[in-house]
Amino acid sequence: MESETLTNKLDKIGITASTICAIHCAVVPFIVSLLPLWSLGFLAEEWMEISMIVLSLVIGSWALGVSWTKHRRTKALRIFICGFVFIAAGHWFGHGSTEHLLLPAGGLTIALAHYTNWKQNLTSLKTSEINPEL
Repeated sequence: MESETLTNKLDKIGITASTICAIHCAVVPFIVSLLPLWSLGFLAEEWMEISMIVLSLVIGSWALGVSWTKHRRTKALRIFICGFVFIAAGHWFGHGSTEHLLLPAGGLTIALAHYTNWKQNLTSLKTSEINPEL
């Protein structure tokens, strides 16, 4: 039961971090000129974006990896990979408006992967309570 609690917490943290990442990617291009006035210029720095991506990757890999050993479903993992494909495409191939569409889409897709994983954990837990031999 402790691992289910851990994965639920990781998924909630992942949903939050990915949503913040998506908001960051969507909003920063519009307010980049105002950030220094508010002493928030660091939010537009590349190291900040890379830090958010790495944090999402670590939390997501941990949460989905631990959960997969319980429910053995790959749907959340496939969604998670799609989210990072959007982010990678936005960083390496996107220019201008394409980048500003792909990055938030990637963050929201990763949040969806965490939500899917969380739901799969709940379903798996309910199934194991009904059929303890599974």
